[in-house]
Amino acid sequence: MNITAILPTTTMPGGLFLLMLLGALCSLGQAMSREERHRLRNQVVEMFDHAYQNYMDHAYPADELMPLTCRGRVRGLEPSRGDVDDALGKFSLTLIDTLDTLVLLNKTTEFEAAVRRVLTDVRLDNDIVVSVFETNIRVLGGLLGGHSMAVMLKEGGQNMQWYQDELLHMAKDLGLRLLPAFNTSSGLPYPRVNLKFGVRGPETRTGTETDTCTACAGTIILEFAALSRFTGDPVFEAHARRALDFLWEKRQRNSNLVGTTINIHSGEWVRRDSGVGAGIDSYYEYLLKAYILLGDDLFLERFNIHYASIMKYISQPPLLLDVHIHKPLLPARTWMDSLLAFFPGLQVLKGDIRPAIETHEMLYQVTKKHNFLPEAFTTDFRVHWAQHPLRPEFAESTYFLYKATGDPYYLEAGRTILDNLNRFARVPCGFAAMKDVRTGSHEDRMDSFFLAEMFKYLFLLFADAEDIPFDVEDYVFTTEAHLLPLSLSTAPHSSSIPSNRTSEDLDDSNFDWTCPNTRLLFPDPAYPRNLRDPIRSAVDKSCPRPAAYREPGMGRPPLRAQDFMANNPEHLELLRRMGVSLIHLKDGRVQLVQHATQAVSAVAAEDGVRFMQEMMELSSQQQKEQLPPRAIQIVSHPFFGRVVLTAGPAQFGIDLSKSSTGARGFVTVAEPYSGCTEITNAEYVRGHIALLQRGQCMFAEKARHIQKAGAIGGIVIDDNDGSSSDTAPLFQMAGDGRSTDDVTLPLLFLFHKEGNILLEALKEYREVEVLLSDKARDRGVEVQEAEEDCLTEATTPTSFEPIGQSQMSTLELDDLAPEPVTPSQEEVSPEEEDTSPAEDVRQPEEDVRQPEEDIRQPEEDVRQPEEDSSPAEDDRPPEEEGTEADLAQPTEERDSENREEPEGDTDSSSQSVDELLADWREDLEAFQQMEKDEL
Repeated sequence: MNITAILPTTTMPGGLFLLMLLGALCSLGQAMSREERHRLRNQVVEMFDHAYQNYMDHAYPADELMPLTCRGRVRGLEPSRGDVDDALGKFSLTLIDTLDTLVLLNKTTEFEAAVRRVLTDVRLDNDIVVSVFETNIRVLGGLLGGHSMAVMLKEGGQNMQWYQDELLHMAKDLGLRLLPAFNTSSGLPYPRVNLKFGVRGPETRTGTETDTCTACAGTIILEFAALSRFTGDPVFEAHARRALDFLWEKRQRNSNLVGTTINIHSGEWVRRDSGVGAGIDSYYEYLLKAYILLGDDLFLERFNIHYASIMKYISQPPLLLDVHIHKPLLPARTWMDSLLAFFPGLQVLKGDIRPAIETHEMLYQVTKKHNFLPEAFTTDFRVHWAQHPLRPEFAESTYFLYKATGDPYYLEAGRTILDNLNRFARVPCGFAAMKDVRTGSHEDRMDSFFLAEMFKYLFLLFADAEDIPFDVEDYVFTTEAHLLPLSLSTAPHSSSIPSNRTSEDLDDSNFDWTCPNTRLLFPDPAYPRNLRDPIRSAVDKSCPRPAAYREPGMGRPPLRAQDFMANNPEHLELLRRMGVSLIHLKDGRVQLVQHATQAVSAVAAEDGVRFMQEMMELSSQQQKEQLPPRAIQIVSHPFFGRVVLTAGPAQFGIDLSKSSTGARGFVTVAEPYSGCTEITNAEYVRGHIALLQRGQCMFAEKARHIQKAGAIGGIVIDDNDGSSSDTAPLFQMAGDGRSTDDVTLPLLFLFHKEGNILLEALKEYREVEVLLSDKARDRGVEVQEAEEDCLTEATTPTSFEPIGQSQMSTLELDDLAPEPVTPSQEEVSPEEEDTSPAEDVRQPEEDVRQPEEDIRQPEEDVRQPEEDSSPAEDDRPPEEEGTEADLAQPTEERDSENREEPEGDTDSSSQSVDELLADWREDLEAFQQMEKDEL
């Protein structure tokens, strides 16, 4: 089997080459039957129809579908989600993003109708501020992809005969509206632009930003160059090239890496961590694909230089870990974000198959472990950020690896993606993003990229050549999977487009024209399996961290955080050599402080920084284990398990994590509602799950009263009006300072907004049955059409965030077991640490989904709001004065004794369940932050 990934031909103008990925029949695994592939292909089409038709029925002309409440998301009418909403411009985003998907799936009639709708209904002159990056890849890319498909169909002679380049005219109009963002001294675009007024300053809510992410500025060239060559106007391509040239000039010359965030005026790197995920991803993708589409050798040379550095510093197969651009041997963090899942696919285009197989296998095993790729996960494959907004990058890499190897193993990976989408994400009105992969809860969003990308790659994975209405090898996929024809390389374009090319730039050693012949790469049919098996075992157990870099002659490996003991003299001496000192605090904790300048050598200082990072990660994981989220799932009609509310556990009573069945029963409001005296409606509480209000007495006292009344479980609802798991950290309900062995029922805690959803459901339907468990149970694929009540869920991941870094590293740990909280302590505030990654990593101002993100997070596709920096993310070399971070220990909450009991009805709100859900903020601050970076 031959693979030719980059093959130049001198017979075509502009250096056009053909991108060919020739899949051959291989005996690398158990072949999937043709009938089974066709069944899965048809299932992809059915799933697309379910998502697309629900958007058209319930959301159009809104930008996106809210699949839980079965309505459209209109910016300004829904609670703001921060930077994630910058993708929305009141221009029917999902419809435009889906145009070329319709053609690929042989839905030409629907495509023609969709084009007519776009031409009739969509306005591009709205007074609204949008993300330049998102609008470029989704809307401009969607219009250009739709135009390419319309021209192809028209030339076929059967469809779109009326078409006169109307989509191209809209694309040019939009391109002109984006151009004012490029009016900077550097040529890097502002991250946002007003579609009607451009960039004028604060009065148009634009022009005040100073930073943008690398992917935001470097993911423009495909769409802008295509627009220039389609229209003959060189201005768009010129601006995109200028931005790429500036990023190239600002690379770190020793490591040949770029940072994540850059100042658009000065060109200084704001965030100097470098990886292939959120904030950078599609910059690398567009360098290689710009060569593929435009045939300019300069882009290939730059890509190859970057790629060599990525493989030298960032790639630690199967891991891809961020590093500092000035200290590329120093890891910048100990977790990975889901946007890097695109990278194995890019490696296939590059022709580097082995590391693509290894990284993809790691991602596949993480997917099987958690059902979806968490938005971020640690090097030992635990959840770091629990969201999953239905990102397509893993499906993209699966498709490219199957095309390159023909290994049916990747068909099985595609089947896993399909099954998990149907089992866990499918709802009556579409597919809902996962708010927490651990509990299975949803959030009310279905991003446009789900229709634009996911179904393209899955259809191509299972389809035969005759199922596809055109030859995909004649097109290049943008980062949003829009199709641009390779014939653009021969299209007229101005030779006056400026370039930084010099005679010294072009070095033949930087050109790798072809990828290896897989007959030589895979001499043994079992070879790919031999690569995958160790990775599968590592994920199933735990993955050892990559060995730290050691200079020759430096002796033993450095001390690892998991081995550290505060009473070990040898360990204390190792800490001293690394510039780390230990201080015993009065409250029983141990504080670690690092001064890099006090280390015995630069390498020892780096070891010290790494030790502090590992210690924070270890502490974070321990705190997560101490605070596992619990799920309250409404299982009665009309919810049928679709609503999952994330709840806090109690430190007493039944441990739901050790129960295979959980506690299931109908809910009833206890009287008194506080549960602080003997229950007066015991005849109604008996055999039910009692609802209680927080306050006036200890949690354990409430549990004893409802248990005496015969309840099988209890749910305490916060009395702090407006509190929500979206904005408050999860905590455990503590006991009352004495033995709680007598409490034998499960007790869970809900914040006010989540509790109101349960109370309103009880008010509206009278009989509401719930399941209390450690995570949501499988809701099944089959749902009746009558289940039209699309509701939402709440969840929050329990995560850890260091405070920041300045001149030294400070780390506080428990030396001994925490002192018990005495009963006299009526209430302790929730955990000091914020659960938002907003300060875990300084995020750029623009969404880039490579983040939302998306952190392509975070929206963020590079998709992906405060900017603070943890030691893991600081850019300074250890020779500087140091870094600082505090680890706050988890605190237990006790119910207060000074709450007031409500009068009258259990809830004075007259809102319906749907109205409550509509008013409910879906996104966690953590996810907003990742979306900003990107994502």
